[in-house]
Amino acid sequence: MDTAATTVVTGRRLVTPDGVRPGCVHIADGRITAVTDTDTAPPDAHRLDAGDQYVLPGLIDSHVHFRTPGLTHKEDWRHGSRAAVAGGFTTVIDMPNTVPPTLTHEAIVAKAAQIQGSSLVDHRFHIGLDPDRPELLAELDPALATSAKIFMAGHHTAPTVVRDAGQLEKAFVAAALGDVQLVLHAEDNELFDLLDTWRGEPGHYADYEQRRPRSAGIVAVAKVIELVRRHGTRAHILHLSSAEEADLVCAAQAAGLPVTFEVTGHHLSFTDADTRRLGARTRLSPSIRGQADQDRLWEAVRAGQPATLGSDHAPHTVEEKTRGVSLSPPGLPGVQELAHAAWTGMRRRWPDEHPDHAARRVAHYLGAAPADLFRLPGKGRIVPGADADLAFLAPDDTWMLSAADVHTKCGWSAYEGWTFTGRVTRTLRAGRTVWDAATGTFGTYDGRLLASVTGRPTREEAVHV
Repeated sequence: MDTAATTVVTGRRLVTPDGVRPGCVHIADGRITAVTDTDTAPPDAHRLDAGDQYVLPGLIDSHVHFRTPGLTHKEDWRHGSRAAVAGGFTTVIDMPNTVPPTLTHEAIVAKAAQIQGSSLVDHRFHIGLDPDRPELLAELDPALATSAKIFMAGHHTAPTVVRDAGQLEKAFVAAALGDVQLVLHAEDNELFDLLDTWRGEPGHYADYEQRRPRSAGIVAVAKVIELVRRHGTRAHILHLSSAEEADLVCAAQAAGLPVTFEVTGHHLSFTDADTRRLGARTRLSPSIRGQADQDRLWEAVRAGQPATLGSDHAPHTVEEKTRGVSLSPPGLPGVQELAHAAWTGMRRRWPDEHPDHAARRVAHYLGAAPADLFRLPGKGRIVPGADADLAFLAPDDTWMLSAADVHTKCGWSAYEGWTFTGRVTRTLRAGRTVWDAATGTFGTYDGRLLASVTGRPTREEAVHV
């Protein structure tokens, strides 16, 4: 662990808001004090030389399921945060579908207490919407949460699905009053029920995507856009999976509506052909789509259209994943793989592009953009005054992921056997090393709960936003 009062990180590829540049990041008391052209620190400062590696801001994954409380047989914060820092992440925002679900201020406090002393990463929580009390979002304490998760469709770990249109609209009204960022699993549950009544639930993976089709996502996204139009609520569509959904959200943005979307690593990495081949490993919700959809999502990434990339890190045990098709829960681990998969994909899809462009995209989608969207002060940028969270990326390292590399508690990855280009070699949080790939060692489990310093407007102010 780095213990010197002052640390200097030097490198030829610092990824800053002004571009990629050589320089030095000066760190004291867990914060960046200066970004300079030369090393001006005292001789006894601790020094780390990144050489030709990219020095990224510590990455932010705004969509993880670390399974605490109640589901720690398949993931816990000690293992989940190990996977995170091994992937360059220093901050995560955890989802509420645990046992019990995180639906109240009291549940957030209790969850934070359980996590204390076992996290390598700083963290925030998305509170869950209680369908029977949507009005609670108007009173959400921003010191505990600034965002709320809504499930519009159910699956094995979604206990609070909003099935009533009136409840959904009340949630949008309350979120607008409370200046709460909604994050949504936007698929239409009624459409799935209708199809299952007609055809039955999927019985094998050869037709899994057709039984969980894009139409459910398109219908749900259209509903979200209309509610945003009526109430001005900020809405973020999670794990958007199809070309049509991307077009809808981009059109809504062009019309000035505050709706954004996330693209996941698995929707960028796999297609429905992989689900037919790999079965449960890539059984997801929303399901993996076709090649044309993946191409559209990659073009969205290149064009700057998504607000964030996310892992939707959702581990399950091998025993759970190998149940019958209707019983196998959707989800896969992904926080360790996300930045590696995104970097590899960009380098291979656009081989003639200078790698600095890819580095700036990673810093944007996994740094500045989620920090802004979810009000994470001090995160996501290499600037004076920010938290000293950094990740070193060796851009041309070629390596194959094996089960031995996997740090999540479930012990498997859908990316096993993949050859990646680029590898995170070191991760620093608050100026201290929390992951060193050369030695395979981790740092101190003292990650903290992040409070927002952005106050909520009064009800009168919010009504006129």
